[in-house]
Amino acid sequence: MVVKKIISSPFVAIAVLVTLVAVIFRFSPKLLLSRQQRLFTAEELALHNGTDESIPILLGILGSVFDVTKGKSHYGVGGGYNHFAGRDASRAFVSGNFTGDGLTDSLRGLSSTEVKSIVEWREFYFRSYTFVGKLVGRYYDNQGNATKYLKGAEAKAARGAQLLEKQKAEEAKQPGCNSRWSQDEGGEVWCDTGFPRLVQRPLEIALTGKMSKRCACFLEDQLDQQGLEVYEGCDYLAQTCRV
Repeated sequence: MVVKKIISSPFVAIAVLVTLVAVIFRFSPKLLLSRQQRLFTAEELALHNGTDESIPILLGILGSVFDVTKGKSHYGVGGGYNHFAGRDASRAFVSGNFTGDGLTDSLRGLSSTEVKSIVEWREFYFRSYTFVGKLVGRYYDNQGNATKYLKGAEAKAARGAQLLEKQKAEEAKQPGCNSRWSQDEGGEVWCDTGFPRLVQRPLEIALTGKMSKRCACFLEDQLDQQGLEVYEGCDYLAQTCRV
């Protein structure tokens, strides 16, 4: 009877609750950390390629490892994305090369926008699937610390994002052309105000490693600027050009 009274005391109940909360907060960060810091070797990750249904399907991207079992229809054997399972094939997320040397975590030679796209794919997996650990190798050392390659990739992606914003700001100063295309009639570009011209994108070489052009509309008194190209077969002052 005395024990029952003590337990039923609100002060004791609060004390017990506070103790339980303290225990949870004391140990749960450690449990979370150990889960986040689980390290895989390439050989261990390769086992999780979907062929053994008793273990999860895992994939790596930039050294982060995710459980994609809930997407078994895509990542399992016979699925359209099975080539990503059991490995880190970061490069293939932008190269589209899903065979042989294309299934690699090397980003060598990729542009800043391509690396930015891979970083965005990694964020997609963080949002959509369960992060289970890190792959020891190019992007994480055997202590789970980020290597210079990961830091370099993330820095390159950040530069790509900055360059894209700068390019958008620059191109906003000169309105782009309207365009349409149909299988029967082909394509055409036109300007509601001004005249269509092809102009180089000066930042594109830094973004993609290639030079490209876009169609922009220029007023008549702007047509003497250097670098403006009239569409082949289009009159100098035509507002619509076939392409």
